[in-house]
Amino acid sequence: MEIKELGTVDQMLENIVVIQALYPDMTREKYSELLAKMLPNSYAQIAVFKNEKCIAISGFWLGTKLWCGDYLELDNVVVLDEYRSHGIGKLMSEYLEEKAKKLNCTILALDAYTYNFGAHKFYYNQGYGPKGFHFVKILNKDGIN
Repeated sequence: MEIKELGTVDQMLENIVVIQALYPDMTREKYSELLAKMLPNSYAQIAVFKNEKCIAISGFWLGTKLWCGDYLELDNVVVLDEYRSHGIGKLMSEYLEEKAKKLNCTILALDAYTYNFGAHKFYYNQGYGPKGFHFVKILNKDGIN
């Protein structure tokens, strides 16, 4: 298996099928539009390839906050169903942790849906723990995937 960093819209669009495993209604056009807005704001992705096939993706953001300084936030971690429980999530988590350390980040962060107990268990096992609640007030439910 090989991990590659994806930094352009075109590179990310090549692997839309993995994103569609999480967001089945995501069109190429919508994905392209969203990525074009995200990339200028310190967004990038890593992808795991097995025999030239993309089998997993994790987006990530680099940012700075008053309470923690520089941080790396994982976003939309997706492993294709047939490759789950094969250590790929751990591989991506470790890769991004090393990247964060090289960038002198203070913390790694992520959101996991409250009902995604499998993700909670996985991230606890990777050394993550809750710091607080991520509250959301939905202003336009049609804009949510």
